Amino acid sequence: MKLAVLLFEGFELLDVFGPLEMLGHLGGELDISLVAESTGPVRSAQGPAACSERSFADSDDYDIVLVPGGIGTRREVDNPACIDWIARSASRARYTASVCTGAALLARAGVLDGRKATTNKLAYAWVCSQGPNTQWQAKARWVQDGNLFTSAGVSAGIDMALALIQHIWGTAKAEEIALWSEYVWNPDPASDSFAARHGLVAH
Repeated sequence: MKLAVLLFEGFELLDVFGPLEMLGHLGGELDISLVAESTGPVRSAQGPAACSERSFADSDDYDIVLVPGGIGTRREVDNPACIDWIARSASRARYTASVCTGAALLARAGVLDGRKATTNKLAYAWVCSQGPNTQWQAKARWVQDGNLFTSAGVSAGIDMALALIQHIWGTAKAEEIALWSEYVWNPDPASDSFAARHGLVAH
């Protein structure tokens, strides 16, 4: 299977490399590409850059599309090239996923219309405003709606990535990867303490 991970200036480091740490342990089961508007270095919100190997102009179809969040999403929601690439790639992919405020980009691309989704609770109101036709779920670590996976803030993307692995490759594989990584996987998508902390649901 082929995975495309979107990069843009101001992406959140853990949104990309947390899930990739998990997904990368699939080895030959998954071919991973970093994709951006142009090839070359793309600076993260934290400063370090990642190198995009492929651009929006490349015509590859991907089985999985992963869209991270980060402060750069505030700009990219108004970038037609980015939104068009997401819409086009997601329409052909078997699975589409977002981490954190990456859900705002999926929403603007129409991917979340009529679907259940979640996002970072700190940016919840802004992300929801990008997708008025989305069924936003305030209390969720991540949400699966068919072939669509969306996660809450930053670290939640790791749990979501393991859930995606579980869905496609099975529970044993997801547990094996979590164990190898010495990561305590939260396998319950409804286990979310942050919604209440940010006043989105009652304590």
